[in-house]
Amino acid sequence: MRVLITGAGSYVGESVRRYILAKDSSFEIDAVDTMNDAWKQADFSKYDVVYHVAGIAHVNADPKMEPLYYKVNRDLTIEIAKVAKAAAVKQFIFMSSQIVFHESRSLKTEVLTKETKENPNGFYGDSKLQAENGLRELESDAFKVSILRPPMIYGPNSKGNFPRLMKLATKVPVFPAWHNKRSMLYIDNLAEFVKQVIERQLSGTFYPQNREQSDTVEIIRYFAKAAGHKIWISRLFNPFVLLGSFVLQPINKMFATYYYDPMMSEYDFEYQLVSFEESLALTKNKTV
Repeated sequence: MRVLITGAGSYVGESVRRYILAKDSSFEIDAVDTMNDAWKQADFSKYDVVYHVAGIAHVNADPKMEPLYYKVNRDLTIEIAKVAKAAAVKQFIFMSSQIVFHESRSLKTEVLTKETKENPNGFYGDSKLQAENGLRELESDAFKVSILRPPMIYGPNSKGNFPRLMKLATKVPVFPAWHNKRSMLYIDNLAEFVKQVIERQLSGTFYPQNREQSDTVEIIRYFAKAAGHKIWISRLFNPFVLLGSFVLQPINKMFATYYYDPMMSEYDFEYQLVSFEESLALTKNKTV
């Protein structure tokens, strides 16, 4: 099986590539950069599958960035898919995001189900959703499209909010006992999912997540203890979470209960190989 990852050097792309090659020697996996026009020189006809991970992550809500988000997350995705289809690539796997539904903007509990409609409330989610729609128009019997909508992805040396949470756990003396539930996805569980999607030549929209939901408080507790850092976790600080949620968007992202119904993430193959507790230990021990 020959796979081309579009998005060389990305955390997800590199992690999935290493995982699959370590598991199955029958795979050949290359990666190509999309930051310039290097991908246009790649010979797509050599590949059975394109795994498209390139994109601008949800790191900047500056309105000036909006055109770039659509250019990269939507337009580039569709352009690469058209080239892949013309080169007779059989399967195109797209890394979309849970955020196509919307981003938590309050502490209101939300459980996403198969009946939940997409309603992005930011240009990151909208650019991903528009890319999905463009890909579905290209789908055919000879060109299968697999759309992955993962929640937060984390693991050793990951980027984004999770390492910030790890660092926070070793710095703050107190933390609110505001328990929540969030869908998350450990990087090896994602990699196994991608491997299965390729081997089974699946098409459609998928919602991979860990078997267990995460709790921000327990993540903080785990990494504080692992670092030998004393932290006082108490409900006495919960009113500050409630008040802060009205003025600080990061509070809602950190403490809202927002997750996929576990039934959405069940398939006729096993991919949730690493438990949540084990994933925290692996992330701690392997992070450089």
